[in-house]
Amino acid sequence: MVPDPAGIAAGTAPGANAPRAAGSSPDSALLAAVHRGHVLHIAGDADLAAADRQLVSVPDGALAVDATGRVAWVGSYADLPSGYTSWRVVGDGSALLLPGFVDTHLHYPQTFTTDAYGGGQLLEWLEHCVFPAEARLADDAFAVRIARSFTRRRIQVGTTAAMVFGSAFPGGQDALFEATRDAGLRIVSGRGIQTVGPASAAPLLSGEDEAITLVADEIDRWHCADTGDPASALLQVAVVPRFSLSVTPRTLAALGELYAGVRDRGVYLHTHLNENNRPGDGEIAAVRAQYRVDSYLDTYDGLFLPGSKRGGESLLGRRTIMAHAVHCTNDELARLAASGSSIAHCPTSQQFLGSGTMPWRRTVGHGVTVALGSDVGAGDEWLIPRVANDAYKVHLSEPDADSVALTPPQLLYLCTLAGARALDQQDRFGNFDLGKEADFVTIEPDRDEHLAVALAGAGHDPDPHRALYQVLFTLLMGLREAAITAVHVRGRRVVAPERDR
Repeated sequence: MVPDPAGIAAGTAPGANAPRAAGSSPDSALLAAVHRGHVLHIAGDADLAAADRQLVSVPDGALAVDATGRVAWVGSYADLPSGYTSWRVVGDGSALLLPGFVDTHLHYPQTFTTDAYGGGQLLEWLEHCVFPAEARLADDAFAVRIARSFTRRRIQVGTTAAMVFGSAFPGGQDALFEATRDAGLRIVSGRGIQTVGPASAAPLLSGEDEAITLVADEIDRWHCADTGDPASALLQVAVVPRFSLSVTPRTLAALGELYAGVRDRGVYLHTHLNENNRPGDGEIAAVRAQYRVDSYLDTYDGLFLPGSKRGGESLLGRRTIMAHAVHCTNDELARLAASGSSIAHCPTSQQFLGSGTMPWRRTVGHGVTVALGSDVGAGDEWLIPRVANDAYKVHLSEPDADSVALTPPQLLYLCTLAGARALDQQDRFGNFDLGKEADFVTIEPDRDEHLAVALAGAGHDPDPHRALYQVLFTLLMGLREAAITAVHVRGRRVVAPERDR
């Protein structure tokens, strides 16, 4: 059982909300249910600054999900309105119900490449580990195997929505979208675009015209393939140049032209920015030398000609997510914020590759939306609360006045609603506001002895506010896969593909 630290329930829905009508099909009838447990989420249209005051905690709560898969009512189980008392009840109150976790940056072709020894930092690791591993997806049978494993792993860790760096090979991308569709998860993904690179990347390279054709074909084939509408689709596509070193000015110009033509279809843009700042020959130095620009971000902002002169359309915008952004200048952060672009913060992989620590106060102080990314496979933690665990540690360890102790509600926000905001889909999921699509994870602490013992020792402070923070912090810091017992997307329980033998 989870300690009940007084049941702070700010913003819970009033009991007078009428239930939505159940659908007529048998499948719809089964979908409508009241899920019982300790409900925790960050309510409303919160940002990081508002997370503490918009935390909702209902210890013996009820999450009523209607036949369309939307949140119909949230509140205390004891106050469940009469219109819902005939609905199927799932759970006995001993579990915790959290919004589904959102991972804004991970690499599907690197599913089998976590903890790979590359003998150095980013560029060495790519050459010795990643490029050879990703080349294996040229084999369609292997791509199906890795796509199933990737999808299964997402379900095990409760990642209901993800921005996924894809395979260079169309067959690999088909396998990924098919496995995701069959499981019922949310995904935004695009083929990894590389038109130049070292010899180890040769199997991943495509001609510049071919690259544009393949991206356009993927958008036509898979963007909103399930519903035809970005406002309701689970499957969506991104334009994904690996990073500026993997393309040329001509590629960037062509991608800018392509992206300008598909923005209004809700297509995303995803890439890497300012990850490694090793003096002389690191990523940032190499980008600036190759393009002769004032800043790395300029290459994505259409300013990729020498002297940061305009050469094409900008790739920045509300559906643009830049992974890492560890070493941004103030001007770059200001431009990201002004354009509505977001950052996928990946503290786990930044430690693995020695990339440094993204300066928290300076970054969020510019107003940029920051969400979490596992960055599998440089990141070796799939579970987003484990990434939050690393974020808490690295930012507490920043020097002097830069040190910050992220609060438990802020950590929950980063795991859930921040990711939905970065994906420009916060109006659809990320918390349990009425009418949103019901993406959630069920956590049973007794399935993990360590977590159960830790939670039993938390939440005993006489101040109920502090006690709640203790419980939430212990939950997020100590959560492991074993305690995640069910994952729902749009109210439907998702089922992992069987493990390949």
